[in-house]
Amino acid sequence: MKKVPVRVVRRKILADIITPVSIYLKIRDIYPNSLLLESSDYHSKENSYSFICMDPLAEFLVQHDEISTSLPGQETSHEAISSGNVVERLRDFLSAFELDTGGEALLVDGIFGYASFDAVQYFEDIQFKSSIPEKEDIPELRYNFFKFVLAVNHLTNELLIFEHIVNGGESEIDRVSTLLHNRNIATYGFGTTGEESSNLSDDDFRAMVAKGKEHCFRGDVFQIVLSRQFFQDFTGDEFNVYRALRSINPSPYLFYFDYGSYKLFGSSPEAQIEVK
Repeated sequence: MKKVPVRVVRRKILADIITPVSIYLKIRDIYPNSLLLESSDYHSKENSYSFICMDPLAEFLVQHDEISTSLPGQETSHEAISSGNVVERLRDFLSAFELDTGGEALLVDGIFGYASFDAVQYFEDIQFKSSIPEKEDIPELRYNFFKFVLAVNHLTNELLIFEHIVNGGESEIDRVSTLLHNRNIATYGFGTTGEESSNLSDDDFRAMVAKGKEHCFRGDVFQIVLSRQFFQDFTGDEFNVYRALRSINPSPYLFYFDYGSYKLFGSSPEAQIEVK
């Protein structure tokens, strides 16, 4: 895989009157497919950042037994999944960008995304017995390299704008800075339609809990996650659901990923992985 040279431009602005949510609302209509990662755990400098990622330039995607990789100035490659090649191609993608920071310390490398639960089959010797329902058919892994990463430092009330310029392009950081200083924020309504449904009845879920307790008493499991799905039709802007989640959930880490045809959002009480 040919390396992609990237010039990094950065700018620092005061962020004492803006929040990650207000920033996201300002940029999302102009930069679709943006990601928001929030942290409210400001007790140390390591956990004091929230990130907004805009304008994907490259992508690594795994879906339907195929690996797709797109890089700036190169044709998109497609490769059938075989033993071990998902991890290899992901490593290739993560190392494909050569960042010139001009001597400045590197806070982030511009790559953000997700690995779904079903992606475990590419990292462990596991095969699933059932197929994914059509309504839940989204990429198992999806990572993007973004042109802009906005990092909000909640401890210092500062916002760092990182721009990644490829192929000798011109900087657009002034446009983003102007956008952030715009006081107009577009919000949209939200409403539910029809009745809520679930893949399990209350009795079915209680039976799962009883069975899980039996396994715990026998000592043949170390962790069980019992869950059920709920479905609700709606009209309007689903970002309002994320805003409601963050207002009632005490978890310090939250995310909202907009991929156009589908959105991922949720919260976590702790960091799963820390890189030191």
